[in-house]
Amino acid sequence: MKFLNLIAAMLLCGSMAYAQQGDPVVMKINGVPVTRSEFEYSYNKNNTEDVIDRKSVEDYVDLFINYKLKVAAAYDAKLDTLSSFKKEFAMYRDQEVRPAFADSAAMLAEAHEVYDRTKEHIGPRGLIKPAHILMYVAQKAPVAEVEKARQRADSIYNVLKGGADFAELARKYSQDPGSAKNGGELPWLQPGQTLKEFEDAAYALQPGQMSGVVQSPVGFHIILMKERKQLEPFDTLKNNILRFIEMRGLRESVIDKQIDKLVKASGGTKTKEDVIADKQRELEAKDPSLKYLIGEYHDGLLLYEISNRTVWEKAANDEKGLEEFFNKNKKRYYWTEPRYKGMVYHVKQKADVDSVRECVKDIPFDEWAEVLRTTFNSDSVLRIRVEKGIFKEGDNAFIDKMVFKKDTTVSQLKDFPIDAVYGKLLKKKPESYKDVRGLVTADYQEMLEKQWVAELRKKYPFEVYKDVLETVNKHGK
Repeated sequence: MKFLNLIAAMLLCGSMAYAQQGDPVVMKINGVPVTRSEFEYSYNKNNTEDVIDRKSVEDYVDLFINYKLKVAAAYDAKLDTLSSFKKEFAMYRDQEVRPAFADSAAMLAEAHEVYDRTKEHIGPRGLIKPAHILMYVAQKAPVAEVEKARQRADSIYNVLKGGADFAELARKYSQDPGSAKNGGELPWLQPGQTLKEFEDAAYALQPGQMSGVVQSPVGFHIILMKERKQLEPFDTLKNNILRFIEMRGLRESVIDKQIDKLVKASGGTKTKEDVIADKQRELEAKDPSLKYLIGEYHDGLLLYEISNRTVWEKAANDEKGLEEFFNKNKKRYYWTEPRYKGMVYHVKQKADVDSVRECVKDIPFDEWAEVLRTTFNSDSVLRIRVEKGIFKEGDNAFIDKMVFKKDTTVSQLKDFPIDAVYGKLLKKKPESYKDVRGLVTADYQEMLEKQWVAELRKKYPFEVYKDVLETVNKHGK
C-alpha cells in the first residue's frame, strides 16, 4: 500500500509539473501561488527602458513580495468587503470590460434598429429637400406688420411666377439667413422635423413645383421642391448610422442594452454584475495581460486603503508620534543656512504696524493667520496683507532686504505702502517638528512602513522558487 501511495504521489507531482511547464509558479505568498507570467507582467511594466531606477529581477522580488504581503493584510482586514471598495473597483473594471459588450455585431444590430425606427417614422411620405424664401414675422406682431410681410411675399411670388430665378431672390430677400446664403435650400427633411404648415405644403409638391404663399408661426414662405426620395437601403447608410451612434454617445446605451438582454436570457438566474463578471472571465481567458491589469486595479485599491490606514494617514495625524520622532532625530533636520520664522506684512496706516505685532505676540505661530484675518480683515475690509512662513535667503524679497540685509529691490504693494516684519531668526535648527512638518512626516511614514513590512514578513509565509525565477524573461528564446 505504501508503495502504491508513493507511485500515486509521483504521478501527481509529475502531472503538476507538466501542467506548470507553460507557466510555472515562481513563488507562493501566504499560500497563494504566483505564476511566472504574473510576475513578468508586473516586473516588465514597472521596469521599462524609460524608468530611471530600473531593478534587476532579483532586486524586484522583494518589492513584489512586500506588495503582495500588504494585499494579504488588506484581505485579512476584510477591506475587499467594503461597499466603497466594491464600487470603486467596479468602476475601474467596467472601463476594461464593458466596451467588449459593444462588439461589431452589437453595434450593427443597434444600427439596424436605428434604421428601422427611422424608416417607420418616415413612412411612405419619404424625404424631401425643399428650398424656401421667408418673410419673417415675430410672434404677436401687430396686424399691420403681418399684412406688410404678406404683401412682400405676394410681390416676390408674382415675380417668381414671371420667371425670376428662385435662388437669386432667396439670397437677396429671404429672412432665413441659414438657407438664404444657399439660395434658399434646406437640408433633407423627414416628417415631423419642421413646422406643420410648412411640412403639409411642402409634401404636397413634386420636384420642380412651387407653392403659393404659405403662412406659418414664423411668417410667410414660398416653397420650391428640389428633390424627393425614399430612405436608402440599410447597406447604403450603414456607415453613416454607425458614425451617428458614436457621435451621439450612444455606445454606452448599446452596452447597457446588451447586458440587459443577457440578464433577461438567464431567466432571472443572473444579475448585471454576474453578466459583467462572466464577460470579464471570458476576456481574461483570451488575454492574460487583461487579467493582470484588472488584478492590479483590484489589489492596488486594497493596497492604497491598507497603506493609508496603517502608514500614511496614521503618520500624518499622529502628533505625538511626529513630535517624538523629531526629538529623536533632530540633527537630521539641521539647516546649513539660517531661516526666518515669521512674516512680512503690509499695512495702510502706521499705527497698524505695532497693532499687528501685539496681536500675535503671545499666539502660537501656526495660529497667526487666522487671528490676523479675524482681527484686521473682517467684514471684507482689508487692512493688512501678510506673507507668513519659514523663509531662507532668496525665498522672499522683503525678507531678504529687511531681515537678511541684502541689497534687494522690492515691489511695493498697491494700497499697502508700509512694510514690516515680525518673527525670529533661527540660525541652525527648527524650534519644533511643526517647522519641518513635511520632512518629518515623510520620514516618520518611511519608518512606519519599514516596521510594518517587517511585521508582515514574520506574519505571512512566503517562498521563492529560484530555478523558476532564473527563467523570467528568458524562456522560449
